[in-house]
Parts: sequence; C-alpha cells; structure tokens
Amino acid sequence: MEENNFSKSIFIKSIILTALVTAVVASMVTIIVMNNNESSSLLDRITTKLASIEQIVDKDYLGEIDENKIFDETMKGYVDGLDDEYSQYFTKEELEEYKTDNIEGQFVGIGVYIVQDTEKNAIRVLAPIKGAPAETAGILAGDYIIQIDGVPYTGEQITEATNKMKGQEGTTVKIQVLRGEETLDFEVERKNVRVNPIESNVYDNNIGYIKISSFDQGCSTEFTTKLQELKKQNIQSLIIDLRNNGGGIVDEATAIADLFTDKGSTLLITKDKDGNEDITYAESEKSIDVPIIVLTNENTASASEILAGALKDNNVARIVGTTTFGKGVIQELLTMKDGTGLKLTTNEYYTPNRSKINKVGIEPDENVELPADYKNALTVPQEQDTQLNKAIELLKE
Repeated sequence: MEENNFSKSIFIKSIILTALVTAVVASMVTIIVMNNNESSSLLDRITTKLASIEQIVDKDYLGEIDENKIFDETMKGYVDGLDDEYSQYFTKEELEEYKTDNIEGQFVGIGVYIVQDTEKNAIRVLAPIKGAPAETAGILAGDYIIQIDGVPYTGEQITEATNKMKGQEGTTVKIQVLRGEETLDFEVERKNVRVNPIESNVYDNNIGYIKISSFDQGCSTEFTTKLQELKKQNIQSLIIDLRNNGGGIVDEATAIADLFTDKGSTLLITKDKDGNEDITYAESEKSIDVPIIVLTNENTASASEILAGALKDNNVARIVGTTTFGKGVIQELLTMKDGTGLKLTTNEYYTPNRSKINKVGIEPDENVELPADYKNALTVPQEQDTQLNKAIELLKE
C-alpha cells in the first residue's frame, strides 16, 4: 500500500510528511555562525547547528519548550530533506497507526487514498474506497483536497491532512476540494473503514471478472478463492480490473501473478542503490490458462502496476485502458529500538522485460478512455464503461 516483517509494500495512502524544522535539518540555512569545516560529516554539522540553535532558544525563546516534539520534528525534518515523497519518519504512535491502516487495511476516517502532487504542491485524491464515507459524500478520484475543517493544506502537509481526516467514529469533518476550476464542500462522517479488495462477476460468453481495490494483507488468498469459484462456473476468459487500485503489499501482487504464469517465470525485478538485483520468480504452475485482459487507468499505481507488468511481459494478458500512475519504487518499514519507525525508499522495481515504471507507468495495449462524465468516477454503469466493454469485445473475438 514494505517493511521487513510485514513484506515490501507500496501504498499511497499517506506518503509525505511536514516538519517544523525542515529548514534547520534539510537546508541548514540559519542566522547563526557554525563550524564551516567542509570535511565535517553531516552528523557533525547537524549536531553543531542544533547545539547553536538550542543555545539561542534556551536564552531568548518566550514560549514553552516541548523537547519531545522538537525531537520528533527534527527527525521528520531530516527525512523530509531527502526530498522523496515516499520516505517518512514515524513517532511511536504514528507507526502503530500506520501499521493498522496500511497492513491490516482498517481505520477510522473517511476512506480515501491520497497522494502528493509534487508539481502542484497539492493533495490529490487517488481514489475513494468503494462504499466508504468519501465516496458516499461524492468525493471523486482526481479531486484536490485544499481545506479540512477550514484549514488549508498543501501537498507537503499530506501527513497532517491524513491525521486531520481521521478521528472518532461518528464525528464529521468538512472537506473542501478543487475539481477542475470548481470548489466543492463536503461534510463527511468518519466511520470504521474496512477495505474489501475483491469483487467478482461472470459476463456473457463465460467471461470472468475480478476487481481488486487494493493489495492488503490476505488479498491473494481471497483472490484465489474468487478465481476458484469462477473456474467452477466454467469461465473461458478473465478480466482483472485494477482501475483506481492505489497499491499495497508487493508480495500479494506477485502471489496473484504467480497464478497465471509458468513456474520459474520472472515476475518482478528490483534494484537497490548499488545496482544489486533481486528477482522474484513464479513458484508454482499456472492455476488457470485462459485469455486475460487487465483494466488500468491513471490511478492504477504501485503493486497494481507490478501485477499488470508481470502479466503483460509474460504474454499472458493484454492491457486495456489508460497509462498507469507510475510509482515504481519500494519502501521498507524499519522499527527503531525506541519504537519509532522509518519508511525509506530502498529499491526501484522493473517489469520482467526490465521496463521502467517509476514516473513512466505502464502503457496499455488498447488505449481506451472513459466518457468525460465518468473519467474520475469510482463506479461506472456498464453501458458507459467503455474500457470494460472493450475488454469484453476483445475476449468475444
């Protein structure tokens, strides 16, 4: 939706965080003289700089000093200085909350996947969770969240915004979004949101259909169960719908890819900063061998791009829809001795044919746009769903 104990995962719900002392740690711009020895390590420079700032604050600052908050914000500022929208420092409380939200797939809030739009420095809605309060209220994929309870938020404040949208079940939060040039206001009730990632159906001509909303823990097991149910209904082809899927746990995506590829097939290639490669191979024989089409759109991201790329490059599926989001880096979640955490971008992943995904995305074999009125809708009536209908048409040939 990534850590050593919980598997590598991609997930784009809360991605970047703000820091009160970013300027202190990241840019090192200040009014006080410090040691300018160019040979000093970064740690030495930071220590010297913070010691100088602490002296001034202790001497002249009028307000109360919360040392724990200063410490946490300093750590956040360091990570923020990496200028990577996916790396993040967590306090103990934030780490536990993150694990609950992103690994267990359950939280109290409005139910929306968001991402930082770095070009606009804004918070973009990747997709509301189906059936969650945000979707019910009318918030759409592509909306930009500009205010929460009357307070403006920028892209750099996405963590604060995420925390603000969460809260006690039954309470409400006011969300203001920018949709095109129109500003819209919503009052959304916070609820316990449980992601239900798998839906299935059978269309005419024995065409099976499975929709994956996110790759949460246990997703591949549920997918396998749905696939077995469809096989019993004698499906002759399959559509896998990854539209508006913001990602999740990488191992869940590769486990699903394993169902459709020959044993030993390459599913995923990851590279670290030194160029060392780690290749994920299919471990079992195909569970089913039928024509497959994968549906994608611009909100198909991360783990869902891994699945789409694995099936496309192994020549077991065609892609129909629009080019995917382009999130091709992996984060690991590390727990520190004091209970705090660090989510750090450590690897970049590539499709089996070594195609780059990050900032590029996966291009479809058949480029099909939805009608303008439904482009950002989470649910599209079948008669208006040009992408789904194209997939059905191709599978009938």
